[in-house]
Amino acid sequence: MTREAGRRGGPGEQAVLLVAGLADVAVGTLGSALGVVRDLARRSDTAELVSEAERDLTARGRLVLDRYASVPPAHLEVLARHVLAGRASDGAHDGD
Repeated sequence: MTREAGRRGGPGEQAVLLVAGLADVAVGTLGSALGVVRDLARRSDTAELVSEAERDLTARGRLVLDRYASVPPAHLEVLARHVLAGRASDGAHDGD
């Protein structure tokens, strides 16, 4: 190495290093993905695997939409339910 391990360059150099690092990760990931695709093409149950992957992706998509598309209950509604639940449990213990 021509530079000290802990030394940082200017913002331009940092940007170049970040882009180079991201490119290296992308190339490595792409190479791995191509290897997986080649392996899948050699399999006899490829259609079944594709169908299973489609079902998995559909289920994941549904989970994501349910997580982010549903509107959470109003804060006061949650507090009111908590108070009612507390009163109901206090009422159940009054007979003890």
